[in-house]
Amino acid sequence: MRAILARSSKPYVAASGLSGHRRVGDDGRMHPGSPDDAPVTLARADTPAGEVALRSRGNVVELIVNGVFAMDSVETASEIALADAAGRPPGRVLVGGLGLGYTASALLDNGATSVDVVDLAEPLLDWARAGVTERLGRVASDPRVRLHAGDIAAWASPESAPTRGGPWDAVLLDVDNGPGFLIHDANERVYSADALGAFAGRLAAGGVLVVWSESPSPPLWAALRTLDAAAEEILVPVERDGRRFDYALYRARRPA
Repeated sequence: MRAILARSSKPYVAASGLSGHRRVGDDGRMHPGSPDDAPVTLARADTPAGEVALRSRGNVVELIVNGVFAMDSVETASEIALADAAGRPPGRVLVGGLGLGYTASALLDNGATSVDVVDLAEPLLDWARAGVTERLGRVASDPRVRLHAGDIAAWASPESAPTRGGPWDAVLLDVDNGPGFLIHDANERVYSADALGAFAGRLAAGGVLVVWSESPSPPLWAALRTLDAAAEEILVPVERDGRRFDYALYRARRPA
């Protein structure tokens, strides 16, 4: 999940189902005056974990999760950096969190052999298959991609291998905002040392585990260093709305 996180101050029109969806581009270009554009709801659904919605302001696409502005198509550098951290070519990749599809599409551009994307919000996967945005539609239609509705934590278990595949050359976790600012409290367990160790155990020899965080997280880095003493912190500087800040990626490698 992405961007400057705050409760949305502007309401959006409720919609339901997949009927009447508008297909929009997602080049991320901000039209003059578009920050003041009234949001247009592209898709909305209630899930057991809360509300999920796609909306647009001009050419900008936004993802709303559980009432929180999660990310948009204006600033996607860290999503692409997450894909790049898997290496080139990235081989077989497991991605926790679909978002607006920027990480998955970058993996495809980088030559991934296969991409398994797991997201708790099944409607978001349905909207990708329906092509509600161009990028999500491109990801869903690529034969190398498999979309799975479910809890990414369940994929860490070795017992899941017979039904879920693996091992993977890279596991990329972007299921929330990192341990410092959770949209869903239940995701806290994904960042635990036990869970991170289990994900690392699903890697092929020499594979990488990369975790996205909305800000630098020393505890997360320390947890990964228990798995790989050379685990890295990769800062992605961003300037937005007159502010400068860093997103962070944390990468650990399984021995070859």
